[in-house]
Amino acid sequence: MTDPVPASNPQPLVRVAVRWALGAFLITSIALGGMQLRAQAIAGHDSRAPVDYAADRIELQDRQNRVVLAGNVVISQAGLTVRSARTLVNYSDGKDLSIERITATGGVTVTRGNESARGEVAVYDFSRRVITMTGSVRLNRGGDTLNGARLVIDLTSGISSVDGRATGTGAPGDPAGEKGRVSGRFTVPQN
Repeated sequence: MTDPVPASNPQPLVRVAVRWALGAFLITSIALGGMQLRAQAIAGHDSRAPVDYAADRIELQDRQNRVVLAGNVVISQAGLTVRSARTLVNYSDGKDLSIERITATGGVTVTRGNESARGEVAVYDFSRRVITMTGSVRLNRGGDTLNGARLVIDLTSGISSVDGRATGTGAPGDPAGEKGRVSGRFTVPQN
C-alpha cells in the first residue's frame, strides 16, 4: 500500500508524497506544499557515467572553464538524455577535466526509459547529484502526468519533489486554475 513520509522531512513545502511503482504513481502522504515522488527511471540514473554531447555549434571558453553548446543540443549519460536549444557546461580544470554543472535552456526535455520531464530551464549539478527543472514543468510516466513550477530530482536518494509555487503562476493543466498549485493525473488499472 502506501508509506507515510516521516514528519522530519526537510522540505518545508511538501503537500503530497507519491511513489512511482508498477508503472503508476501511488499516493503516499499529504503534507504542506509541493509533491514528492519516487521517479525510478530518471532518479535511478548513474550520474558518474561518461557524458556524451552533440550540438549545431560548440564554443570552448577555456578561461571561464566552460563550454557553450547551441542549436539542437543533445546530452546523454547512461540512458538519460537532455535536449535543449542551448546548454552551458561548467567544468573544473585540475588533473583531469571534470564536469561540475550543466545548465540547459530553451524548451528542455529530460528523458530516461518511459519517463520524461519538460521545462524551460534544467540545471544538473554533478557534485550534489541533483537535477532541478523550472518553468512550467511537466513530468510524464506512461499515462500519468504531474505539473508544477519546479522539479527537483535527487539522484542519490531517488526522491523527487515538485513545487507549484516557484514562479507564483498556476501549473499548466491545473483544473482549479489556482496559482501556486501542483496538478496531475493518475491512470487507473482497467482490470
